Amino acid sequence: MNLCIVGGGWAGMAAAATAVERGWHVTLLEATRQLGGRARGMVCRRPDGLSLNLDNGQHILIGAYFEALSLMHRTGVEVEQDLLGIPLAMPFPDGKGIQTPAWATSFPSPLNAVVAIATARGWSWSQRWALVQRSTQWQGMGFACPEGTTVAELCQGLPDKVMQELVEPLCVSALNLPTGQACGQVFLRVMRDALFGTGFPPWSGSTLLLPRVDLSALFPAQAANWLRKHHEKRFDLRLGTRVSAVQRRGTGWSVHGENWSLECDGVIWATAASPAAKAMAQSAAMAKHQGQEALALGLSQWAADTAALEHTAIATVYTWTPGLRLPKPMLALRPQPSSHESPAQFVFDRGQLHPHDASMQGVLAFVVSAAEGERDDLQRRVEAQARRQLGLKQLEPILTVVEKRATFACTPSLKRPAQEIAKGLQAAGDFVSGPYPATLEGAVRSAHSAVLALKSPYQ
Repeated sequence: MNLCIVGGGWAGMAAAATAVERGWHVTLLEATRQLGGRARGMVCRRPDGLSLNLDNGQHILIGAYFEALSLMHRTGVEVEQDLLGIPLAMPFPDGKGIQTPAWATSFPSPLNAVVAIATARGWSWSQRWALVQRSTQWQGMGFACPEGTTVAELCQGLPDKVMQELVEPLCVSALNLPTGQACGQVFLRVMRDALFGTGFPPWSGSTLLLPRVDLSALFPAQAANWLRKHHEKRFDLRLGTRVSAVQRRGTGWSVHGENWSLECDGVIWATAASPAAKAMAQSAAMAKHQGQEALALGLSQWAADTAALEHTAIATVYTWTPGLRLPKPMLALRPQPSSHESPAQFVFDRGQLHPHDASMQGVLAFVVSAAEGERDDLQRRVEAQARRQLGLKQLEPILTVVEKRATFACTPSLKRPAQEIAKGLQAAGDFVSGPYPATLEGAVRSAHSAVLALKSPYQ
């Protein structure tokens, strides 16, 4: 039984590892020469000319990302070495904000999160108690809310300080939308897993996990190495191979590129939404030409649903200040009345994440979720914010990466594309129908589900 997977990002590599474990012979086709998709490593240079490995966007995981962490562990990733675990903490540069006390780091969920909230510095007791009460109410509701509810409506009545210093930055980092536009139900699912869910050992669900290697090395490249080493005869990786369409052939499928085709028993399409929609529209045209009207209609509808998704941008601004070391590896940045003046929500000290890499010392990554504006303007505003909030006088830009289609807009009542495109043809990716927003965990869960939906050779 031969399975073709299109796309070598986190979803595609997760699908490949899962499928091989279930007995498939896998051919993975990736259009570029690098694995990782929208979460990949990249090489650039500091202003002094020193080469360093960064990412096309700063990502974090949490302990509740059980599917992703479990798969990483199975494929040989040294998760405790490659990820820095930080108990729930969103400290500001002045030391205020939420931080789990050292004496509570070993507490089970949700007690550790409750302690972190109850001891938040700079909050009054009434503000802390309001958040604890609301979290308990969400738990009593089964972490469910009426369809169409926004996060702002879900949190109505919470103190302004709680909204500004916790809910807004959490919402915009998880769903990449402000609370007035973001889906309340998806937000509740993330909160349920993070605050009350079981984490991947040895971490709690709310533990923040910061990558200590570049994102390609963290999983996609490691998964490819594991597949080559342990399943060489059942895994074929073809980089630089662009797929344009798929075509039904009897009970199987034919995958088409420029002047080539590949026959297989099943297909998992694991690219980003835009190329997936384009390929399925092309596939629908081919099916219609072959007289496969029902198939053409289904492919065309899936392509239309996918193309209709709206997307939001994420920007990562990398800077360098020789000799700089922040108080913590990750800091929250204070919101201002105008997000235009303080666009970044978080800053990461890459030097602390890579303590033995001289090239990373003094390198900061500022993350702007729900980013608006052009690259140069974003960089200028973030640099001004860094000088103002971190007190930095010397700040040299390295690179600003803007992923304009970083995530789908996770709005209330959103219709996401179905996992099954047609019989034997599944979609995998963080945009496909599911309970999670556009996260690495969402991509891995989607891939796992897509593989299980196909009839395994072992069944």
